[in-house]
Amino acid sequence: MSERIFLSAPHMGGEEIKYIQHAFDENWIAPLGPNVNGFEEDIQKYNSIPYAAALSSGTAAIHLALIILGVKKDDVVLASSFTFSATINPIVYQLAEPVLIDSEEETWNMDPELLEKSIKEYIAKGKKPKAIIFVHLYGMPGKIQEVKAISEKYEIPLIEDAAEALGSKLDGKPLGTFGDFGVYSFNGNKIITTSGGGALVSENKDWIDKARFLATQARDAAPHYQHSEIGYNYRMSNIAAGIGRGQMKVLNQWIENRRSNHDFYEKELKSLGFDFLYENDSAFSNRWLTCVLFSRVSNKEPEELRQDLEKYNIETRPLWKPMHLQPIFKNSKAYLSGVSEKLFQKGLCLPSSSSLTNEQKDLIIEKIKVFCK
Repeated sequence: MSERIFLSAPHMGGEEIKYIQHAFDENWIAPLGPNVNGFEEDIQKYNSIPYAAALSSGTAAIHLALIILGVKKDDVVLASSFTFSATINPIVYQLAEPVLIDSEEETWNMDPELLEKSIKEYIAKGKKPKAIIFVHLYGMPGKIQEVKAISEKYEIPLIEDAAEALGSKLDGKPLGTFGDFGVYSFNGNKIITTSGGGALVSENKDWIDKARFLATQARDAAPHYQHSEIGYNYRMSNIAAGIGRGQMKVLNQWIENRRSNHDFYEKELKSLGFDFLYENDSAFSNRWLTCVLFSRVSNKEPEELRQDLEKYNIETRPLWKPMHLQPIFKNSKAYLSGVSEKLFQKGLCLPSSSSLTNEQKDLIIEKIKVFCK
């Protein structure tokens, strides 16, 4: 069997080892150090955002944002339904109530009209939502400007989950910088990786200072170990941050590679009846994953193609199963349009690694064309 073609493999640029070696040479094998500080500065500079905290995961970033915003037991948090469970789980960590908002068709992200409808209904019941978590799926900018206007209108804080969207922009502004908080992920399958990690960003210095405090077990400023609040072990290690520093140097090239993958797939597959997720004039997507819809492919289903490509050691994946269809969240209140369910049924993510070779892409297309015949 040929070497496996992964959906989204880690891709090192070469300079990562320099920062890791420096950590070893200086014995900075800890959840702090010059790589952590430098990586935070790299994130701030790249995204034109003044404050960033490097953390152990994007999930940790969302959790800390909710804590800092005061989300507590039985509070309502409005969130995208069409996403990975890591977006929703931190709401439950706080014993709050997730209310799931369906997608709109243009970008596949949260529908602003359904969002506002949910806010009005909860306010009418005397239970104003405590926060909004908006996700940019697959690196595609959602209607964040409309959502931000709604959050400001009703004075509900906005957490912008850009875990999949580092490097994407809307009207030239980096995603993750529209909300009160922005969240990034550096998991192994993301556009750059620290093997595992994330970041929380904001224009509010006090909030990021608070995030760093909570992420290091909320240790008070005392010569002995003293704690006045519950803390968490959420800080990124200096070793992981060293990987991140090297990865930041190749981020723009990896974005270019992934956008090239998308253009290649579109050129080869559009005539076969596959539909794609398109950018509007103001959007720039990092094209983290290239996704296709089977809406015009007759007598074929995404799962059939997934299984067929697996025979050739080619990894693909269904689009996210909406949270309102997940067993753990099936009883959560949801505002639905049917869009995310249709996308889940008719969509497939294709191999999109920034390290994907021309030979691998040609093989993928060859097998898809044979399948379609």
